[in-house]
Amino acid sequence: MSARDAVFGEPGKIALLLGNEAIARGALESGIGVATAYPGTPSSEVADTLSYASRHMKLYMEYSTNEKVALEVAMSASLSGIRSICSMKHVGLNVASDSFFSLAYVGTKAGIVVMVADDPNCYSSQNEQDSRIYALHAGVPCLEPSDPQEAKDMTIEAFQISEKLEIPVMLRTTTRVSHVRGNVLLGEIIEREPIGSFEKNPELVLVPANARKWHKVLLEKIEEAKKFSDRTKLNRIEGNGGEIGIISSGSAYNYAREACEIAGVEADFLKLGFTHPVPQRKIKDFLKDHEKVLVVEEVDPYLERATKEIAHSFGVETEINGKNLLPSYGELSVDLVVRGIKEMTGKGSDYILLVEDRDRRLESHSDKLVSRPPTLCPGCAHRAMYVALKEVLGDSAIYSGDIGCYTLGYLPPLRGMDTCFDMGASIGFASGLSKFVETPVVAVIGDSTFFHAGLPALVNLGYNKSKVIVVVMDNSITAMTGHQPDPLTGLTGKGEEVEPIDPEKVAKACGIEFVRVVDPYDLESTKRVLEEALEHNGPSVIIAKRPCALLESRRREKVEKYRVLEDKCRACRVCVIKLGCPAITFKEKAKIVEDLCTGCGVCEQICPFNAIVRWKENEEGD
Repeated sequence: MSARDAVFGEPGKIALLLGNEAIARGALESGIGVATAYPGTPSSEVADTLSYASRHMKLYMEYSTNEKVALEVAMSASLSGIRSICSMKHVGLNVASDSFFSLAYVGTKAGIVVMVADDPNCYSSQNEQDSRIYALHAGVPCLEPSDPQEAKDMTIEAFQISEKLEIPVMLRTTTRVSHVRGNVLLGEIIEREPIGSFEKNPELVLVPANARKWHKVLLEKIEEAKKFSDRTKLNRIEGNGGEIGIISSGSAYNYAREACEIAGVEADFLKLGFTHPVPQRKIKDFLKDHEKVLVVEEVDPYLERATKEIAHSFGVETEINGKNLLPSYGELSVDLVVRGIKEMTGKGSDYILLVEDRDRRLESHSDKLVSRPPTLCPGCAHRAMYVALKEVLGDSAIYSGDIGCYTLGYLPPLRGMDTCFDMGASIGFASGLSKFVETPVVAVIGDSTFFHAGLPALVNLGYNKSKVIVVVMDNSITAMTGHQPDPLTGLTGKGEEVEPIDPEKVAKACGIEFVRVVDPYDLESTKRVLEEALEHNGPSVIIAKRPCALLESRRREKVEKYRVLEDKCRACRVCVIKLGCPAITFKEKAKIVEDLCTGCGVCEQICPFNAIVRWKENEEGD
């Protein structure tokens, strides 16, 4: 268990850690007293590791209802003299941005690190946002590690910079840094009581008169940060006298290193770990020493723009390449960087020919490759709820979706989602859409997302009396990001039991008169409630309550599984076409894979020929 190594590993030892676990270790070695987060892939393991740590040491940790609240809690710790870290994924920074900008103004008393994990190629996200732009826009220093060891070391450095400049520091990673494993040299953990002292200051009230003062202070801090960026060892030149220069940071640096070796190109590197503000003098001198420079970075041309601005300011005529040779979308790869180097130097042709031959051979066999799209787990109650929705409302209804496991319901055969934009948008979008269309409108939202960003939209729904059926997919956990607790779970980030917040009561308090709780495994009962909601003249909330199938499988000692009676199966494929459970396979007739079956019984309810029965029933029948 690498999380345990991150928390209990002895100083001086080497541990194999995820980048995120290394960040958590760096925070512990920095003497943090507070850790907050809203879980989001690829950042989740930072908070998960610190949650585990909080159960064994003096550390306050919470999974907040959303990223904005998480940052505000961390802000309160910092302004009370307690070091704190707040972790989130890139789109979470959108939610926290209001607080992020204000925090940059008022600064810090104790160090505060805002860890943000970007997701190039959208592996688990709705966009490829580059969070470095937020650092630039807010006026906050940004550090970018390239591997787990740097992730730990830069976390420690970030706290020191934060306190030196009295400003928050962003630690920006990408999926490949957060989720790569590597050897990390462990240091001493500093354990401190999370007890602080808040000093009243009327200038912390950001009315315009105070905000103007703080803005001037922030600009002065950024000027100091610019000087630091040129001095720090986090920005370093590697090599001497290479035929080209490469400026890079984060995981892109690793691709560039390997690509130069493959292409047989001698290159000097300006490896940037402190990327905002950029080191102007170092970049200027690096440009002067090279006729051609390639800027290697993922997503936005943040470093490229800065490099070109510096070249223009100082009259440097070096040829600067970047996104003209490398893509502005998706993840980089060694192959892509070699292509860029080939365009720039003419070297690496043999390797590119091998890559193109490999790609051609793969393409020629593409028809033999089995597609493996992500899917809802066997026995997932979300799947049953989508079946009930489709049977009652059909394809003509508009299904406004949200972020979570249930987003996978947009895939065939369920096709239970028509839109998905951002956290909480299901209710907000549906609230407006219902005013403009005559077809039924359904908003589908998970329990964690409901509390994250659904409540303001639900208040709007109740206030404006929009005729929308809101379905809260309550699986009692934040499932997709790794089973973190939420306000419905009855557990805190420290593992303490608390009273769950009842979404039924919350919905009624938001002005919704029609509120029902259903068990989605009971299809007939669920469909009756949906029919009532469809007839109701106003907004309605249906809470589809069933714990995550993975949680249930751990809790239950015995599962009554199901099987298909071959003599009764008519090969109608209804179980496959309507439900699409991964536990059901089909060749000439349907068959249930015993190891995958969770015993939910939904397939038995939808089989028109009663060919699906529990194992126990079948044994008695024999």
